[in-house]
Formats: sequence, C-alpha cells, structure tokens
Amino acid sequence: MTRLHLVRHGPTHAKTMVGWSDLPADLSDEAAIARLDAHLPSNAVVISSDLSRASDTASAIQGTRLRLPHHRDLREINFGNWEMRPFAEIEAEDPELCFAYWDNPGEARPPNGESWNEVRARVDRVVDTLIAAHTGCDLVLVAHFGVILTQVQRALDVDAQHAFGHRIDNLSVTEITRHNDGWTVGRINHRP
Repeated sequence: MTRLHLVRHGPTHAKTMVGWSDLPADLSDEAAIARLDAHLPSNAVVISSDLSRASDTASAIQGTRLRLPHHRDLREINFGNWEMRPFAEIEAEDPELCFAYWDNPGEARPPNGESWNEVRARVDRVVDTLIAAHTGCDLVLVAHFGVILTQVQRALDVDAQHAFGHRIDNLSVTEITRHNDGWTVGRINHRP
C-alpha cells in the first residue's frame, strides 16, 4: 500500500491559462502552509513539479521530510498557444476546440499543446515509477490542478469529464491510496 498526498501549489493569482509558464506562487499565507505541513505525514517523501510555484510550495512544507529532485513530467497541462491568454479570448477565437477540450477532454489539444490523454499518460508514468520505488511509503506530490485530476480520474476509474467536476484549490490535499488490487480515494480537495 502506498498513499499519495497530492498537494496543489500556492496561488499565482494569474487570470489566464497557466500551464508551463513559470509563475511564482504566493506563499504569504503562513498559517495555511503551517496547517498543510502539520496535516501531512512527517515521514513522507516529497517530490514536486520543476515549475517554481510547485517546487517553492514543496520547500515550504518539506520540513524534515526526504525530498526527491523535481520532476518535469509533474508539470501542469501544456496549453501551447493558449498559454497565458484569458479563457474568454481563447473561447472567442475557437469556440468548438475550446468546448471539445474542456467539455469532452480526451484527444482534443490546444494548438502546439497537449491533449488530456497525453497529460494523463505522462503523469501516470511518473506516479507508477514513484510507487514502484517507494512502495509502502507516504508520497507527497506537490503539483498542479491538471496533474491532480489525472490521478483522481485514474483512482475513481471515471472519464475525464467526470474528473473535471472536482474542484482542486490551491494548498489543498487530495488523498489516494494504491493497493495491490487497485485504488481507493480518500478526501479530494481537503483544506487542512
């Protein structure tokens, strides 16, 4: 049994589509960070995306926990040409593609970006490797909205559209456990 504690990074306050852009997290809410740190198992192994909003959040909650090197494949969705643009602008430019991407996620992709299925496959590979290397441990993965939802989809065995129905707030924890015979899901979007 391996327990995953999927933590969404601190807020960026961006009002645009932020995927692979390296925006910093606002980590000024010290009380929320302290509650998150206290909630996570003290003997957990910590890993994060290589984007600073995730890696800086991981540093803020690391404490005495073992820290693994950042992993590029734990990055947010690659939004390609949609990156750093407001949703309304993207929707006005190509409403059909925008609708397909968010309301029927799967193979649709932003121009020069990645599809939901590509994100899911990328993240699944990393998580499987981490579980194999740390079986029986608690793993804290500090990552992004899309990354966390890929694992919610996987563990609940639902389609992507259903997974997108879950809210994932900044500095929240989603708890998923990998057993020999499958997955169980604890709390989703828990705010300690």
